[in-house]
Amino acid sequence: MAIERTLCIIKPDGVKSGNIGNIIAHIQKEGFKILAMKMARLSSQSGGKFYEVHKERPFYGELVSFMSSGACVPIALEKENGIAEWRRVIGSTDPAEAADGTIRKLYAKSKGENAVHGSDSVENGQREIAFFFTEGELADLA
Repeated sequence: MAIERTLCIIKPDGVKSGNIGNIIAHIQKEGFKILAMKMARLSSQSGGKFYEVHKERPFYGELVSFMSSGACVPIALEKENGIAEWRRVIGSTDPAEAADGTIRKLYAKSKGENAVHGSDSVENGQREIAFFFTEGELADLA
């Protein structure tokens, strides 16, 4: 298996509920290397650009509005088989269906307010990390 990078975003609901530290502790407990992290606030325009892969889906407008509603914490992560491992750690999009002990089971409120984002492929992980961080930021902190 290969070392892969993935993007975590602690979404506005995760920030607002005071779970940044809990989620970071969970990430570290699962053995992910944190390459870069910062607090940010997406505008409607930048949120729309980030989620443009979902532009044709019915939830796109609501997703962009939610993601631009408050602060978020993007985190570049790295681990062997990182994409699949991160998807396992965060759990199902719907917290009611998420496995016990997953981040979404522990901290999400609903399918829409599900605490964290996770890249769904190596290519999207690279693209998403590049959206928030320069290679220099990743190299300096790696």
